Amino acid sequence: MDKNTIIGLVLMAATLIGFSWYNTNQQRELQQIESTQSATTQQTDQEQQISAREALAQKAAADSADIFFAATQGKNTQVVLRNNKVNIKIDTKGGAISEVRLNEYKSYKDFSENRENPLLLYNAKDAGLNFTLDTKENPLSFKDYYFTPVHATDSTVTMRLTGKGGETIDLEYKLLADNYLVNFAIRTQGMQKYIPAATKSIQINWHDRVAQHEKGFYFENMYSTLTYKLHDDDAEHLSEAETAQESITGNVDWIAFKNQYFSAVLMGAESLTNVDLKSEQLAENCGYLKKYTAQATANFDPTGAKASQFQFYFGPNNYRLLQSMDDYKVSSFDNDLQELVYLGWPIVKWINRYFTLYVFDFFTRMGLPMGIVLLLITLLLRVIVYAPTKKSYLSSAKMRVLKPKVDEIAAKYPKQEDAMKRQQEMMSLYSQYGVSPMGGCLPMLIQMPIWIAMFNFVPNAIELRQQSFLWAEDLSTYDSLLSWDYEIWGLGNHISLFCLLFCATNLLYSYMTMRQQRETMSGEQAQQMKMMQWMMMLMPLFFFFMFNKYSAGLNYYYFISLLFSALTMWFLRRTTDDKKLLAKLEANYEANKNNPNKKASGLAARLEALQKQQEELMKMREATRNNRK
Repeated sequence: MDKNTIIGLVLMAATLIGFSWYNTNQQRELQQIESTQSATTQQTDQEQQISAREALAQKAAADSADIFFAATQGKNTQVVLRNNKVNIKIDTKGGAISEVRLNEYKSYKDFSENRENPLLLYNAKDAGLNFTLDTKENPLSFKDYYFTPVHATDSTVTMRLTGKGGETIDLEYKLLADNYLVNFAIRTQGMQKYIPAATKSIQINWHDRVAQHEKGFYFENMYSTLTYKLHDDDAEHLSEAETAQESITGNVDWIAFKNQYFSAVLMGAESLTNVDLKSEQLAENCGYLKKYTAQATANFDPTGAKASQFQFYFGPNNYRLLQSMDDYKVSSFDNDLQELVYLGWPIVKWINRYFTLYVFDFFTRMGLPMGIVLLLITLLLRVIVYAPTKKSYLSSAKMRVLKPKVDEIAAKYPKQEDAMKRQQEMMSLYSQYGVSPMGGCLPMLIQMPIWIAMFNFVPNAIELRQQSFLWAEDLSTYDSLLSWDYEIWGLGNHISLFCLLFCATNLLYSYMTMRQQRETMSGEQAQQMKMMQWMMMLMPLFFFFMFNKYSAGLNYYYFISLLFSALTMWFLRRTTDDKKLLAKLEANYEANKNNPNKKASGLAARLEALQKQQEELMKMREATRNNRK
């Protein structure tokens, strides 16, 4: 590599690193500003900056003429619903769910310190759900009243609001047995004289400041999104990387406050309308990921003949579990909660849905460690792609043994203006010997979707959460070979060993690939590929800074996948006899030479056509110049 090339590479790397540093700092500063603003105004948002509708409701609640005036005074107590999966607390003030704990899970902090504390998914300190109902006088906001619990059991309770004339508003909760679902209904009696006949909806206001449950903020924040599902359509989500808000014009089946591995979901028996959503980014090290806000309207019957029905899901983002939730639906349509688990873009999604999930389930049911499961999946994928990989290698090997003949053609046409002729003869040579120069691309085309599929699958597989393997205590987050208490730009506060192994294996595989390519190229082609080869050698360095924050499970998969790829390439090289391969190619040449009617095909034919077009163009230009003279 000459001096100018080295200087160029250094300048390119410096520019890239400088831009990345500037962009990262800008984003970090913006997030800090947003977080500060959010923290400063949080009190205001919750206590002072209420909506006009709720302000009117608050005023009405203080009025002795209010039909529920007696319920404006009281003491907040809690009713607990429980099963073996969840513990749910419901406040009498407002009649809403105030706390949800998942009995079978715990936060990373409790996991690392070996404390048996159920994971706190949802709590009134950070979250709140309120319903507002239009009356003839003023809006009626549920959060302003003290409800009375009736018919309470371990799994059911009715929170009742009783008016001065015996009118009632019932909030009915039923926690399903051995499940994460809570059926919820709003039922009124005797309220039709207070509610306009034109009122057909009830307003929903929901918010949550989502806490960080995992080890690394960056990785968990990346997969935490405010997600919603349009009716008869796929699930969508607001930006995971920046503060965003959106008003939905169509019908929405459910709204989910989702973090990486757990979700709080509100579903309607009928679709929600007039949905407004907002997701605010929060700064790292504040203990939270994002602040979610959702406003919507749901169908409401003012006569009380029909209850407004909903369902809550408070639980893990497990694809098969979420898929089974439609067996308990209160809606007439499928909710498809499994779409909370992001499996990638359409082609990648199909691979994960119809292959990876089934293979993963099969090995998981065997009770194997998750590291072994990933290893077996990798081995299976290598077996599947072995045939096209071997075909690709043989194609490269054929070009390697023909390289002396290619060099002769290159020496025959050394000038740049003869490049088309040189290329045409090379393609003709490959065609005569039965070699396809494009044959080496097939394994890459097959493997790339699989790589991308696993990139989406592994970070969303809750089965890997808090599962140890080798030196990694938790495959769902990064492993630490070295760690420190302060942040280093571009590196963070640790070095991941699995990431180092992945990058080292990537370097080895890139070297073997480039060596294979050099053996098939003429001197000029090899010279032209030098820059590309150097960039390939630098890619592991960029991968290190990119994947150092990623999960140990993902880095482990890429490490063993590349290791098996390198071993496959080494094995094929050791088992290929160049002399026998050349003899076979010579036989192909003789057979084709004795067939004068055989025409060029594929790339060779296209190059031949281009050559003829170029020759015709040159003749036309020469004729034009002669006419001008």
